[in-house]
This record gives sequence, structure tokens and C-alpha cells, in this order.
Amino acid sequence: MGGSFCRSEVFVDLGDSMIDWRAIDTVLLDMDGTLLDLHFDSHFWLEHLPRRYVELHQLGEAERLALRERIIGEQGTLNWYSLKYWSLELNVDIVALKREVQHLIGLRGDALDFLNWLRKAHPRVVLATNADRASLDLKLPLTGLDDYLDAIVSSADVGEPKEEQAFWHALQQIEPFDPERTLFIDDNPHVLESARQFGIRHLLGIRQPDSQRPERELIDFTALDRFADILPPEETRHG
Repeated sequence: MGGSFCRSEVFVDLGDSMIDWRAIDTVLLDMDGTLLDLHFDSHFWLEHLPRRYVELHQLGEAERLALRERIIGEQGTLNWYSLKYWSLELNVDIVALKREVQHLIGLRGDALDFLNWLRKAHPRVVLATNADRASLDLKLPLTGLDDYLDAIVSSADVGEPKEEQAFWHALQQIEPFDPERTLFIDDNPHVLESARQFGIRHLLGIRQPDSQRPERELIDFTALDRFADILPPEETRHG
């Protein structure tokens, strides 16, 4: 990727956070809730899967609610993100059930504009996701995200979720990056905190990862309403 900017064109003021695009060599991007609308995942895991699980196994409301709580209890672990784990645990075809509601999979707001801009600019763009390969195999063909990425690293590839420091050490071995010259965008504050502990300097959250749910306040991180907020003004961009 290559691009050029005049000196006065690269600063983007986000209040307490300012991005100097000349200081960014690598952009690490989350997928679900950052590039993609989290509504699909929220609906699938908390509504569709529990409902279909009790239908397929002829169970009742108590079992549906218990499964919701069980799913929530796995948050932040590799199990939470593993379609194979849930398929085996629940004796259902998770991928097939996801395909029943795959029409809900979609890009967030101006994510495509942002990816197009990055492709014309200088950074190396890496998808750093907790989604496993089965999820990626479902979502990438439907969204075309991989056309805009230099690399994709899943937590399933390294055996640790992004919430753990071990993920970042493994990622740096796979995709060498300078934490001081890296921008990471993610909707999960626990993941952002883990990235901060690792030393990644430029961190941004997402204010409304799920288009069907209210905006969230991120106390410790600057949150984006839209990606356009971190791009140089249209009239001064060069590609």
C-alpha cells in the first residue's frame, strides 16, 4: 500500500486523542462489532441459537434460558468464539444454524469507505479477530473484507483470545509490528485494555457496535461514531 500526504493533512483531532497518520505503519482491525455490525452475532448467540437448540432437542423455556446464561458465561474465552466447541457441546450444526440468519451479516456504516481509504494509504492492514476460521469462512465471502486486508490472524490460530497477553506476543511473531506505530480499533474494552498493556499506542473503540442496541460509553478509550472521524478531510486527501 502506498500514499502521500502533505504535512498539514495528516493530523486528525479526536478531542483527547489525535492521530498523526504519518506515525502509523500498521492498522490492526477487529471484525465483529468494528468492521461488521454486531447485530448478527448478538441475535444469533442470544436469540436464534437458544431458540433453535430447544426446538431441535425438544426442550423447554428453562433450558433455553439456561443456554443463554451458559453462552454468556464463556465470554472472553476461546470457547466463546469457537463454533466447533458449541457444535460438539450442544450437538447441533452451528454453521448451518448461522446460515439460517446470514442475511443479518453486514458491514458497519462507513467501514467500506475506511477500508478503501486504507488501501490507498500507507499502513499495513491486519484483521486481528477472535472469530474462528469457521466464522471467517462464513463471513468473508459475504462481506468481501479479505479484499482489503494484508493479513488475517485469528485467536484460534494462536490458541489464545485477544483478551490475553499471549495473543499479542503471538501476533507480533506472525505479523511483526511496532506497538508505538500501530493503531488498533476494537469494540471490546477488555480487548483494548489487553492491547494497551501490551504497549500498543493508538487505541480506539466503537461507540455503537450493534446497530440495534444503544450506544455505549467507553470510559478509558476514545470511541468512534464513524470511521470518517479519523480520516483527513476529504478535500485534502490524496491517494
